[in-house]
Amino acid sequence: MPKDCLDDLSARLLAFARERDWEQFHSPKNLSMALAGEAGELLEHFQWLSETQSAELEPDRKQAVAMEMADILIYLIRLAERLDIDLVDAANQKIAINRERYPAERVRGDARRADEYD
Repeated sequence: MPKDCLDDLSARLLAFARERDWEQFHSPKNLSMALAGEAGELLEHFQWLSETQSAELEPDRKQAVAMEMADILIYLIRLAERLDIDLVDAANQKIAINRERYPAERVRGDARRADEYD
């Protein structure tokens, strides 16, 4: 997602919250808790599904999953705005860190964590 799209979405979400006087409720603590709750709701859609079923969702379930993912994205963007964190920059930094921690030639096809390697 281009940064300007993320900035535009953040501005729209900020305006939405301000129009409703909800900024008072959007503390980093509350937003992170809401984000965790929404992640739990996302997990519920996949609980007890097989790997195949989880990859081939029925249209109604796929739409419900999309709405849970949207809730997660919304709370994450609001949290970043409240903490003045550039999500795109942070993601790029994390990719660079992971590139160092998990060199492709060393970890290809291996799902172990970095601390599990010799």
